[in-house]
Amino acid sequence: MTSERRVLVHRDTPSLADAVAARFITKMVDLLDEKREAHIVLTGGGVGIAILTAINNSGARESVDWARVHVWWGDERWLPADHADRNDRQAREALLDHVALRPENIHPFPADGEFDDLDEAARAHAATLAAAAREGAALPLFDITFLGVGPDGHVASLFPNAPGIHVTDDSVIAVRNAPKPPPERLSLTMGAINSSDRVWLALAGADKASALCLALAGVSPIEVPAAGPAGKKRTVFFVDAAAAADIPEDLISQEY
Repeated sequence: MTSERRVLVHRDTPSLADAVAARFITKMVDLLDEKREAHIVLTGGGVGIAILTAINNSGARESVDWARVHVWWGDERWLPADHADRNDRQAREALLDHVALRPENIHPFPADGEFDDLDEAARAHAATLAAAAREGAALPLFDITFLGVGPDGHVASLFPNAPGIHVTDDSVIAVRNAPKPPPERLSLTMGAINSSDRVWLALAGADKASALCLALAGVSPIEVPAAGPAGKKRTVFFVDAAAAADIPEDLISQEY
């Protein structure tokens, strides 16, 4: 079955963040009515953190039974724990510290200093993912995976034409020599991302327009990783008007 793909355009970043927050809360309530627990994968970046802030500010925030939610990340900077630039710290400040998540249900990537090197850290996090999966599986069932998109089309820490975008047989990779600082990172692979039922990509700004056009045109994910994500049930691009300026109207749905 082919994954459904939609492009939803919003007026600006605040409108986008509020709309995604409302959609996320509604979907989480529905999911937790159907199943014992839910697994979500978060992203960093300006838009990703804006969405978490909007969830936190929503009057419907407490309609989610947060105690049954597991939180993961798509990638992380190889920095010491609690460093201000780590995605997990920014997510905690924006949302996670304000809701009733169980501490044991928050699964950050390892931090610099916790393992001898990146490769050991990647193997350890892959083992953590497998331990939370059903018997025989390498990954938990991700219900929603959030992704940002860089101007170069990267998602998570999968960069164009870099070694990590070629990896198909692992769930977690060590990233070295990333083209943006810091150069060392940990990331889910494209295969791990695409194990998710739903992939939600959020991007804003005119500098993302080219990457969005190329992703929707179906270019090779090796060259534009944003073309690669495909949720098993649905893939949605949440974009602002500036990012969508060059997208043909028949590819988008206006949401204001």
